[in-house]
Amino acid sequence: MEDSDTISGAIIGSNDDLLTEILIQLPVTSIIRFKSVSKHWRLLLSNSHLNRRYDNNNLSKSLGLFGLYGMYFPFDVENPSPPPFRSLDFYFNRSKVRIKQSCNGLLLCNAFHNNGASEYYVFNPTTKQLAFIPSLPNIRSMALAFDQTHSPHYKVVCVCAFESRKDMFQIQIYSSETMKWKVCIESFAARVSDFHSPVYWNGSIHWAPDHLDNSFLYLKLDVEELQMLPVPEELASIEISTKYFGESRGHLHLIPNTDCSHRILFLNVYEMLRDRSGWFVKYRLQFYELRGFPEMLDYDLGVVDVVRGKGEEETFLVLLTPEKVMRYNIHDKSYNEIYSLAEDDFYDETSRYDFFVATASCHRYIEALSSF
Repeated sequence: MEDSDTISGAIIGSNDDLLTEILIQLPVTSIIRFKSVSKHWRLLLSNSHLNRRYDNNNLSKSLGLFGLYGMYFPFDVENPSPPPFRSLDFYFNRSKVRIKQSCNGLLLCNAFHNNGASEYYVFNPTTKQLAFIPSLPNIRSMALAFDQTHSPHYKVVCVCAFESRKDMFQIQIYSSETMKWKVCIESFAARVSDFHSPVYWNGSIHWAPDHLDNSFLYLKLDVEELQMLPVPEELASIEISTKYFGESRGHLHLIPNTDCSHRILFLNVYEMLRDRSGWFVKYRLQFYELRGFPEMLDYDLGVVDVVRGKGEEETFLVLLTPEKVMRYNIHDKSYNEIYSLAEDDFYDETSRYDFFVATASCHRYIEALSSF
């Protein structure tokens, strides 16, 4: 006669709905490992519905940052998450692979050839899936759009320049569903500087210009129209550069360079209204209390990321100096060091500066089981 535990296990194992509820609570390493248990489990764990539910549960779990060439910085230094890979070059079978953008767990990557040509890929660092994106001529900007809560498919938006007119551009969209490019906007006038730092938010690709002397451009993907995003009213008449532009937990953030000196002691973090009608100041931050890091008062303080938590007590900024990468908690103004170059004998002063520049192009890491 079978015991009750065996009977209970058989009931759970034969009920996909119940099994799914249990599995989506497990860490991603267990999910991937359990795919080898049986064909039934492999099919279940590869199901797009389960993957989307798992990703939705883990959207808020921002584990760390990738540097420009894949160097990994965990946010939690006391309980650091392991890096999802040792080297991008290994998975791409290419050297000089750069991360261009992170979007809800997927990475848009650029691989360079010795002859100067480059290729674009979409990579899921959690599942190690890799997809090649067919190239287009005269690329000026590539951006990734992916929202697993709405669709398992991603899109890549490409801004191409015309050979004859450097101020005229075309936009094409690649869909992972059709695996083809489609012309979205035949031609329009703009500046190359209008297409920096692409960010996917609220169903659109947004670009941050170098300077806030004009409106932001954004592409509304559902209607495939190019529209304008206003700048904060108090900055509209000032030629000022963009320090940070990014999204977190459904919030779009902007940090301008409000101080032209090299001693950045305060920052205003703006948030965009959901209907895109304007900005408001979400956080006013002062850094006089960071006396444990006097070098922060001598350099232009970089903002690598603004990470929103479920509550304000979990919201933090990732800050950067040529010596350190730090996590600054907005709620209690506490801070801790994520990485220190000063303790690394490998870097001299020149390479530290190069590292500072490269690390400024960091991209958030979120675990995602989504398949493509």
